Amino acid sequence: MAVNLKGRSFLTLMDFTVEEVRYLLDLSRDLKAKKRMGIYNDVLKGKNIVLLFEKTSTRTRCAFEVAALEEGAHVTFLDSNSSQMGKKESLEDSAKVLGRFYDGIEYRGYKQEVVEALAKHAGVPVWNGLTDVDHPTQILADFLTIEEHVAKPLNKVKLVFCGDIRNNMSYALMYGAAKTGMHFVGLGPKALAPSEDVLARAREAAKETGAILEITDDPAAVAGADVIYTDVWASMGEEAQIPERVRLLTPYRVTLDLLKRTGNPDVIFLHCLPAFHDFETKLAKDMKEQGHDIREVTDEVFRSRHCKAFDEAENRMHTIKAVMVATL
Repeated sequence: MAVNLKGRSFLTLMDFTVEEVRYLLDLSRDLKAKKRMGIYNDVLKGKNIVLLFEKTSTRTRCAFEVAALEEGAHVTFLDSNSSQMGKKESLEDSAKVLGRFYDGIEYRGYKQEVVEALAKHAGVPVWNGLTDVDHPTQILADFLTIEEHVAKPLNKVKLVFCGDIRNNMSYALMYGAAKTGMHFVGLGPKALAPSEDVLARAREAAKETGAILEITDDPAAVAGADVIYTDVWASMGEEAQIPERVRLLTPYRVTLDLLKRTGNPDVIFLHCLPAFHDFETKLAKDMKEQGHDIREVTDEVFRSRHCKAFDEAENRMHTIKAVMVATL
């Protein structure tokens, strides 16, 4: 079946069919291979793209900028200090203005409602670079990485997300699993369980693909896993929550012992980054001095052969390029 995504926004994988998700992954692989051969087709030549960042990022910004420039597009970056959106100008008005100037708009911030409103009013494709409840470009990179390192189709893969299972990465992975037929396990404390609305939505999509979606607080659930995934427990600005979150999440820290419990010597470890795996960052060091170990993964795991987080980070660029190429 032919797939045509031109003019579509990319707000969540839940908006896409199984075939469309497969198409984006295949296109990502093709564009990655071409880049390694030094082949660029300038398919975005003459296009103008704006990146709206309410939340900072290294990988998302760099991936969008490099991917766009390699295919010939011009990029404008606006952070919250460089735009009047939502301050002196309404979101709707900003979207209409930016849609007149630009061929595509990326948004990275907080509320999913913001990226949805941009897509409603801009008249051009809008791409979700991260919100509080979803991170679809990251999932494409994750799944491309899994296909490169796990000798199984996605619908035979078991992925366990450890930690805060109600955060945006857990939700986005659950949506991706539902769309690809994957076995997803959300492993974390009951106090941080996913919302019932999110679970119901993902389980409805899973009916089409046969995906298995489990939520548990029992670490024994890692048995047979092909992929162990985690995310940070706390970010800058959340220091007040750290003691309680450390108490809740320490049992779900990714360690070599946890990897061994999978029974799979070739299990891979993924992380969307940045990661607290040592005490070389200011926040981790400050918290350690206050008696709180905020590492969600040990340095032993992060520097092991199991860790594919940097392959995963590179794949942000290739999959984001695929989204832009497909929708523009």
